[in-house]
Amino acid sequence: MSLLNQTLINVALPQMSEDLNITTNTAQWLTTGFMLVNGILVPLSAYLVARFSTRLLFILSMVLFCIGTVVCAVAGGFPVLLTGRLIQAAGAGILMPLMNVVFLTIFPVEKRGQAMGMMGIAMIFAPAVGPTLSGWVIQHYSWPVLFYIVLPIALVSLVLGIFRMRNVLPQSKPVLDYWGVVLSTTGFGGLLYGFSEAGTKGWDSQLVLWMLIIGGVSLVLLVWRQLVIKNPILEFRVFKFDMYTLTTIINILVTMAMYAAMILLPLYLQKILGFTPMKAGLLLLPGAILMGIMSPVTGIIFDKVGARWLAVTGLAITVVTTFEFSRLTDNMSYTHLIWLYTARMFGMSMLMMPIMTAGLNQLPRRMIAYGTAMSNTLRTVAGALGTALLVSIMSSSAKSKGAEMITAAGLDPKDAANAKAVLHITQEATIHGINLAFLVATWISAAALVLAFFIRKTQPHVEVTSTPDSPAKPAGSAQTPAASSQQ
Repeated sequence: MSLLNQTLINVALPQMSEDLNITTNTAQWLTTGFMLVNGILVPLSAYLVARFSTRLLFILSMVLFCIGTVVCAVAGGFPVLLTGRLIQAAGAGILMPLMNVVFLTIFPVEKRGQAMGMMGIAMIFAPAVGPTLSGWVIQHYSWPVLFYIVLPIALVSLVLGIFRMRNVLPQSKPVLDYWGVVLSTTGFGGLLYGFSEAGTKGWDSQLVLWMLIIGGVSLVLLVWRQLVIKNPILEFRVFKFDMYTLTTIINILVTMAMYAAMILLPLYLQKILGFTPMKAGLLLLPGAILMGIMSPVTGIIFDKVGARWLAVTGLAITVVTTFEFSRLTDNMSYTHLIWLYTARMFGMSMLMMPIMTAGLNQLPRRMIAYGTAMSNTLRTVAGALGTALLVSIMSSSAKSKGAEMITAAGLDPKDAANAKAVLHITQEATIHGINLAFLVATWISAAALVLAFFIRKTQPHVEVTSTPDSPAKPAGSAQTPAASSQQ
């Protein structure tokens, strides 16, 4: 349910923009704001997992999620709706890393690929099927119904958690770094706000530039602080493990590219091709089903051959299909778009979970929670920043292209006689903006493809501690010969 909510309103955004009388860039905050709160809370997950029991964390996160869903369902305006989305995100931000840490704790290394593949059914299928469900609801009912559908399922999950959830993770009393929380919130929030507002205010806007500067400086200070304090909220020392670092970078790039289609395609289908929300949602369904089927399959393949060739194959397909999406016109056939999107989702199904698991497998057991928190934080923030960046590129490019075409045609936009011609130019400019955003996403995917060739299979790092007969060695600085030879 928490994952479904990330994409549930994508197809509904055009309709919600009209009903709430807001711009596309403003409506986009219902998605990026959700992901931003996720990105702020995920860094706290390692602290929360150590401080509170598994069962208590699950119940707390589901209670927050249910409260947020109720607020969204009864919202009469954008501010209340956004507030509900942010409360939902607070619950989801705890749920996701908790699930990852539990799976990596209770399954041995040789079974993790298959286990994470099964988990991937929820992680991939739920957000992918969201647009189809959303399209059906928007065509037949109003958008608040989306949240009334989610609420009973969330309540059932809460009840199951109360009666069936068990505590599987050890507890301690870590110290929370409050300044780290402030810096991460300011850093990620500043960058996201800057990228989001660039689409409407322009990249040369004083507000945009200041928010990007504040966000960048805050993140630099965050990294410095986390490296010098004893109890960091984000353990940057996980990046001393080379394969973890590589796979995290690849996953950041993949996530940014993936969200291009999730946000831009519904806009193109409804605003340019004139599809109903239901028809737009159905176009995305075969890809969603294929991803759900492929997730456990890729998990089994991962356990046998590792992540490299899965990643290379998946990214090669992603690069080609994303490039094809950068050549959209105003008369694309429905069948062609279905095949193209389904092929893209097939490539994506080989990427997220195998790549992330390959990196986490290198970490020693005590650092899995920190590695999961870091990986989920950066992936979540990458999704939010990627969405904001690509929508901003689309909006600013469409605006400048439209103005250029209107000037070249010598039209007066205020003259009612020119309304039809101006509308046609606006559509052509929007297509130009969407194509440019997909082209940027293609280059992002291509960069990930190059890096994927360097993925290798690893075993958990074995930390050597000092004994009476041997000198002390720094934690994480040595491995057993067996572990080295396996790597």
